[in-house]
Amino acid sequence: MKVVILAGGLGTRISEETDLKPKPMIKIGEYPIIWNIMKIYSFYGYNEFIICLGYKGEIIKEYFSNYFLYNSDVTFNFTNGNEMIIHNHSTEPWSVTLADTGKDSMTGGRLKRIQKYVGNEPFMMTYGDGVGDIDIRQLVEYHQSHGKLATVTATQPSGRFGALNLTSENCVERFAEKIKGDGGWVNAGFFVLQPEVFNYISDDHIVFEKEPLEEIARQSQLMAYKHTNFWHPMDTLRDKNYLEQLWKSGRAPWKIWS
Repeated sequence: MKVVILAGGLGTRISEETDLKPKPMIKIGEYPIIWNIMKIYSFYGYNEFIICLGYKGEIIKEYFSNYFLYNSDVTFNFTNGNEMIIHNHSTEPWSVTLADTGKDSMTGGRLKRIQKYVGNEPFMMTYGDGVGDIDIRQLVEYHQSHGKLATVTATQPSGRFGALNLTSENCVERFAEKIKGDGGWVNAGFFVLQPEVFNYISDDHIVFEKEPLEEIARQSQLMAYKHTNFWHPMDTLRDKNYLEQLWKSGRAPWKIWS
């Protein structure tokens, strides 16, 4: 099953980093966040990726075109016809298709443009800016069990602020620091989709999370896989610093491959 990663957005809410690079190339620890996402899928045996490029997509192309060298010890002998000698290397068993899907395309438009690479088979899709300890094997099994068109991973993110329970006299009777959501579930990405979902996308201007998914839901063809463990997006610099802190502490929950 192929894995599609949306990596073409502008990332305006983290412009401190995205002025120079696309958001999926922002590093968490030593590696770009897109690498972390791919490692999650690869851990479960899914190694065929289709990456939807847009804003500064050439940087992602350059990264993967040089990926082998980045992970090798190499000698360049310029006195003997520019000879290159690879001494040792450690790379993943990945197949990576990098597809230009337009600088201004919406998420649905980007998906529609890579339909030819997916073919007529189920596939997975996620965003290039969120990580979690998602059990991909269980996610796929859940999707296959219900027989619907689409499965979305749902999670309850921690609140950004401490929660206070107040009495009528404004006395704090309960304080909870960053409680786990408010009972609502949000879209964490990590979709499993049947190829028929392409029929719900007409052009580049379609936002996949609006008309297509709303219509699929109205037809009772969208199921939620509930993920109650770690998931976190990288929307802002604060998010990036939080993920970086987890990585450096050695407690990154999404680093399931180590």
